[in-house]
Amino acid sequence: MCWPEVAPHLTAHPGLGHITFIGSRPVAHHVAASASKALTPLCVELGGKDAAIILDDTANLPAVASILMRGVFQSCGQNCVGIERIIAAPKVYSELVSILEPRVNKLRLGSILDDGTSVDCGAVISDAHFSRLEVLVEQAVSLGARCLAGGKRYNHPRYPKGHYFMPTLLVDVTPDMPIAQQEVFGPVCLLMRASDVSDAISIANSTEYALGGSVFGRNQKDLDRVAREMRCGMVSVNDFAVYYLNQSLPFGGVKGSGYGRFAGAEGLRSVCNLKAVAQDRFPRIASTAIPAVVDYPLKDGERAWRFTKGLVEMSYGETIIRRLKGVGKLVGL
Repeated sequence: MCWPEVAPHLTAHPGLGHITFIGSRPVAHHVAASASKALTPLCVELGGKDAAIILDDTANLPAVASILMRGVFQSCGQNCVGIERIIAAPKVYSELVSILEPRVNKLRLGSILDDGTSVDCGAVISDAHFSRLEVLVEQAVSLGARCLAGGKRYNHPRYPKGHYFMPTLLVDVTPDMPIAQQEVFGPVCLLMRASDVSDAISIANSTEYALGGSVFGRNQKDLDRVAREMRCGMVSVNDFAVYYLNQSLPFGGVKGSGYGRFAGAEGLRSVCNLKAVAQDRFPRIASTAIPAVVDYPLKDGERAWRFTKGLVEMSYGETIIRRLKGVGKLVGL
C-alpha cells in the first residue's frame, strides 16, 4: 500500500520476484505496464459481478434466501466475491421476490460500536460512488426494473458523517441494464429472471467480470452443467463463496476479473520459479552417450539422417505401426 507517486518505483523495481495486485481494472493496467519494465510476473484480482443461479428445483427457498442475503449484504456488499446478481428460474422467481422484499426492508443501518445487536449493515468505506449507484438504480427503473427497497443514500440521524447507503432490492433487472454489467460493491441486491438453465448460464456469462459464482438446485446434471459452463474462476454448489473459506483451493478469476491464482497449491506455485532437473535413472548401468552414427564430425550424413528419423519415429510416432517403422529404420542401419 502506497501513494500513487510511489507505486511506479515499486512495481517496476527489478528486486521484486512477484506482484499480486487486488484492485480495479484501470489501476491494474498501470501496474501491469510498470511491472513489464522488469518482466515481473503478476497475479491480478480485479473484482467481480458474481452471479447466484437459483434453479427451479431448488429446495427450501427461505433457507437459500438466507444464504443470498448473507452473500449480498455481508460487509454492506463490500466483498469482491459478494453476490451481485441473483438469476432465478421462472418457477421460483416470484416466490424469491416475496421472500426477499420484507427481509431487505427490515435491514437496519447504524454502528455496531454504539447500537449493539440492532445493526445489520454499517457504513461503507466511502461515499464517492453514491451518486453513481443512485443513477444506476434510476436507470434500471426507467428501463423496467422495480425498486422494492432502498435505492439511495441515507443520512443517519446519529451518524451524519457516516457513509450510509440504504439496503436495496431491485427486481426484474435485465442484462442490458448498466447496473447488471457494472460492479456495484455496495448493499444492492439484483434479481434477474431466466427462462431456463441455458438462459441462466448465458445471463451469468454476459458481463466482462468472471470471478466467482454460485448455483442452487437438486438435479445433479444441471448443477454440474452450470458449474462447468459458468465462465468464472470459482463456483460454489448450493452454497456461497465456500471456495474462499477453503484456502486449499485456488482463488482467482478470468476475463475482466484478472488472471493468476493465490491460495492452494496453484497459488504457492505461482510465487515459485519452477526448475526442471533431468538425470540418468540408472547411471551405473546405462548413461547418456552419443551413438557413433551421429557423432561429430559425421562420417555419413545420409546414414545419420536415417538414424535420427528412425529414432524420432520410434519415440514419438502417433501409431504403433509408425513406431515399428522407426524401429525398422534403426535396425536397418
